[in-house]
Amino acid sequence: MRPFNSPAVTLSKIAQTCSATSTSSEKELAAIRVSGATHSDSQVQPGDLFIAMPGANRHGAEFVVSAKKNGAVAALTDAAGANQISELAPGFPVLVVSNPRLVAGRIAAQIYCEPMRDLNCIGITGTNGKTTVTTLLHQIFEAAHRDCGLIGTVETRIGNEVIASQRTTPEATDLQSLAAVMRERHMRHLVLEVSSHALALHRLDGAHLAIAGFTNLTQDHLDFHGDMESYFAAKAALFNFAMADLACINIDDPYGARLSASTELPVITLSRTNPKATWHFIEIDTPAKRVQLKVRGAGGILIETTTTLRGGYNFDNLLMAIAIAVESGVDPIDIAAIVPHISGAAGRMEEIVVGQNFSAFVDYAHTADAVSNVLSSIREFTSGKVIAVLGCGGDRDSTKRPLMGKALSEGADVAIFTSDNPRSEDPEAILQAMTNGLKIVDPSKVITDRAAAIAYAVSIANAGDSVAVLGKGHELGQAIKGKTMDFDDRLVLAQAIEAKR
Repeated sequence: MRPFNSPAVTLSKIAQTCSATSTSSEKELAAIRVSGATHSDSQVQPGDLFIAMPGANRHGAEFVVSAKKNGAVAALTDAAGANQISELAPGFPVLVVSNPRLVAGRIAAQIYCEPMRDLNCIGITGTNGKTTVTTLLHQIFEAAHRDCGLIGTVETRIGNEVIASQRTTPEATDLQSLAAVMRERHMRHLVLEVSSHALALHRLDGAHLAIAGFTNLTQDHLDFHGDMESYFAAKAALFNFAMADLACINIDDPYGARLSASTELPVITLSRTNPKATWHFIEIDTPAKRVQLKVRGAGGILIETTTTLRGGYNFDNLLMAIAIAVESGVDPIDIAAIVPHISGAAGRMEEIVVGQNFSAFVDYAHTADAVSNVLSSIREFTSGKVIAVLGCGGDRDSTKRPLMGKALSEGADVAIFTSDNPRSEDPEAILQAMTNGLKIVDPSKVITDRAAAIAYAVSIANAGDSVAVLGKGHELGQAIKGKTMDFDDRLVLAQAIEAKR
């Protein structure tokens, strides 16, 4: 998606920004005007700079002919890419840098006139809670009549337009283009999820946030980062003056407390119970479906409100959304009136109601910590058994599999181990890693087929029980051996309940 009007930048100015070399003369570069940028040849529009980056299997330069045909006026790539382009498209203007990924964000920001600085841009990072915090913030801003854009795992929203998301945080060129569209459509705010992958891969380079939020850090993505210190370092890279103006950090999390003490940014601290935190709860009353809350904030602000959200981790998410909304200028009185009417994100503790006499939920929990938190939250309002279904994804961090299996076994009365996007791996091998060392006693079971596992969970549920289907949340497919089959936990769970009635 591109802004309707984007002032062109000369290729010579772009070359100066990234210290690029070129076989074209300065006069030739000055004559070429660039109005957009993309890393994908299929997304090229007339006037674009095609940023050809090396990939895991192929180099983007291989697609220069397609990019040129679609209207690219020049390419930016590394030396290897430049050699390929000289053979595939002789004479095509090329800027050469050592690592195009390191400069793509700054160049895109330059081309689109730094759109993120013209918005109240809020980025949320952390292992769990990013989607919920951004969703809650978006709802608060919209309810307060402050037009807000959203970029996240589930979807991108620009006014009434909704676009399905391909990844949590878009590539740098897409991120800057989306921000430019939001500015053009007069959005006042932008809330976005910031993944550790995006930070490590420099997708946020060239961006600037008014507020950076940190939810928590628990084991995940070690297949990419290697260890927890590297994972934390990737997240912490967002919390400096080059990237943001202000930090909002959950100090109940040990990594959050560490970040709060080490960041150079001014910090708004959050805590569920610590009265020394800038924002904290002084009351959480959970006797009924609607929870009574009292929140104390900066300058002694007191917000009394209610919510249908459940679970301590969701109270943490809501507290961050409230604190950031107030910091962004929303009246606390308005927030108190808005909070009772907002809800969590799709696939996050999403209740499935088909007239059954037991509770049923779908949640995206895919780390050991998230599984434990969700199950403990469900137990708070379950009079009967907690029956939970969980799998682990293939071709992802394998070290968390036994931890997730243990969390399921300890958190549920009936633990059902199943498949979750096995991808290229053998589902049985994944399940073996999940259940290694665990004693699985009937009615707990290992059922490889996910639909069958969900159906079994429903079949043994009685009045007062809760069924939790974990791991996929909002996802609409199941990836197996290179193919993605339609699969929506919410739909499959609802159909299983209907079949039981």
